[in-house]
Amino acid sequence: MVYDFDKIIDRKHTNCIKYDFTEEFHRPSDVMPLWVADMDFQAPEEVREALKRAAEHGIYGYTDTKKDYNDTVIRWFEEGFSWKPEAEWMIKMPGVVFALAMAVQALTRPGEGVLIQPPVYHPFSASVENNGRKLVENPLIYKDGKYEMNFEDFENKIRDNAVKLFILCSPHNPVCRVWKKEELMRVGEICQKYGVIVVSDEIHCDFTFEGHEHTVYASLGEAFASHAIICTAPSKTFNIAGLQASNIFIPNPEIRSAVKQAMTAAGYSSLNQMGIYAAQAAYTYGRPWLEALKKYLAENVSLVRKFLKREMPEVRLVEPEGTYLIWLDFSGLGFSDDELNKRIQERAGLWLNRGTMFGAEGAGFQRVNIACPKKILKEALERLKNIR
Repeated sequence: MVYDFDKIIDRKHTNCIKYDFTEEFHRPSDVMPLWVADMDFQAPEEVREALKRAAEHGIYGYTDTKKDYNDTVIRWFEEGFSWKPEAEWMIKMPGVVFALAMAVQALTRPGEGVLIQPPVYHPFSASVENNGRKLVENPLIYKDGKYEMNFEDFENKIRDNAVKLFILCSPHNPVCRVWKKEELMRVGEICQKYGVIVVSDEIHCDFTFEGHEHTVYASLGEAFASHAIICTAPSKTFNIAGLQASNIFIPNPEIRSAVKQAMTAAGYSSLNQMGIYAAQAAYTYGRPWLEALKKYLAENVSLVRKFLKREMPEVRLVEPEGTYLIWLDFSGLGFSDDELNKRIQERAGLWLNRGTMFGAEGAGFQRVNIACPKKILKEALERLKNIR
């Protein structure tokens, strides 16, 4: 089947955060948005058809998942990652960010340490601080255009701050690292040494580029799985984030029970009807669509790489190993972070994600969403030249 990712879909007037909230976010109406991490592509046809059938039924009552849903999700991970979770490990939640908050509430007490690795997805720090826990940071090391973990600092921060929980971003948003198995094992060994539970946000696991392979943290072995929470969702993969369906795997029954209790206290019980239908259809029929999409995204990365080399050699592309986001280093232009952000908004007319929203370490960087038709991406790159 041929998939037309070049087709431009008008998303305006759909209450789309990416396009319809310029006024609320104090942006000009003609700004070009490449910020929010959803895609400008339609979901797979099979997903759209499943939603149409559900809508046409006309009754939208209380729903829940059954064995066929669980089997479908498990098969996806077994086929894609050689990891076969047990059905009893799975908890359905409305989103990964909700899962992070539930884990923090269930597994730590106010004032206890929770560790993150900035620059990192900003809800990580929010889920810690908004719940009254101590935010502990283990910044990634940026060296020769690539990010690495600082394992010595990682262990020191855990020991010195009595850290109880570590929120891992795998693949990493925004720096686009796909962690190697050896890196994850070293993280896990340190966490086991100090009794730290690992909450692994793997929502971007389906997006890896050639030469890079995602490793599910719990697949490293029973000792790793027993202190882990694996957060997954079809939302990024199939562009169905608005349907709010995620699948959280918790092998340890005591940890699973604690998280379930936190969910009950929060008043949440089951996924919405449309989220169930969409997720199951996506995981059943969506792999050919996904493989075609990954090739298209790789072409978009190549387009950016060639453009920067030719037109803006001062701007460095941090080579992405995964996700459909790219992380650009503008430090070579010599602007302050405030000046850079101002020029991108006012001179280029672009709406990107400012690097500092992911932590102070993001100063001089911008995150760009390349999950859009090439025509849009090319126009955005031409606009970018105007910042000089």
